Amino acid sequence: MIKALGAIYFIWGFNWVVMKEANLFFPPIVFVAYRFALGAAILLLVTIWLRLPPPPRKYWKWIILTGILQTAVNNVAAQIGIQSLGAGLVAVLNYSMPVWVAILAHFFLREHLTLRKILGIVISMTGLFILMNINTVGNIAAILLTLAGAVAWAVANIIMRQQNQVMQQSSRCGNKPDCTIIQYTTWQMIAGTILLFIYMGFTDQGIVQWTPLSISILLYNGILASALAFFLWNYILSHMEASKASVAILAVPVVGVICGIIFLEEALTITTTLGMSLILIGITLIVTQKKAA
Repeated sequence: MIKALGAIYFIWGFNWVVMKEANLFFPPIVFVAYRFALGAAILLLVTIWLRLPPPPRKYWKWIILTGILQTAVNNVAAQIGIQSLGAGLVAVLNYSMPVWVAILAHFFLREHLTLRKILGIVISMTGLFILMNINTVGNIAAILLTLAGAVAWAVANIIMRQQNQVMQQSSRCGNKPDCTIIQYTTWQMIAGTILLFIYMGFTDQGIVQWTPLSISILLYNGILASALAFFLWNYILSHMEASKASVAILAVPVVGVICGIIFLEEALTITTTLGMSLILIGITLIVTQKKAA
């Protein structure tokens, strides 16, 4: 589990810089579609090599729904948002996901909202309002879009947590699970990718600039940030409570902010620093439990 977390910290943290650079060569939706097409192809080859069939029919509506929410909506929102916002800011906004998970888990997973979680939500929301105190309408729209993507990711995580419980039911008596994490992740990514290509078929997305750097960016995102990292994330989510799993990736936006400063020379204003700090403090309160005396 520790090795999986470490890999996610590095891959997804640095990827905010890579995604920012990707917009120099790819239209946002095209890049997300290509990235996950490559990631899905790799995972599909792995399932074929392991001789894993497609998941049973009962999972498909949830695979399609989570594929749309996590693969398509969340990543398109982040990729578009990063056009006008700093990589570090988008990373923190996207990882407000645990706030929405805590709220949704109260209603759908019976993970009750304690006073500590409520305080964390209030502090995080305060940080979000501070970040939205930006004069230009374009930036406000980008912030709201990125937050919508975070909510979509949270809904997908709730659904995936519920579906993992269904998967485990068949193995409680020593039977082999009828669907594994790699099967679910593979077809989830395929479903989201198909939706993106359908959308691209009806819209004009612009021109791709193919260069050695743009190809390297796509390979990093397809192989590492999509195929490997999403499999690791679903693996972590399947072995931890939804709210606790969220703490496992809190280091990602921190790494994203640091990488943005180092590689993109992004400046941190007092307002932005305060807003991001409040969000991270609030999330920490939400996903950590107070030790008993």
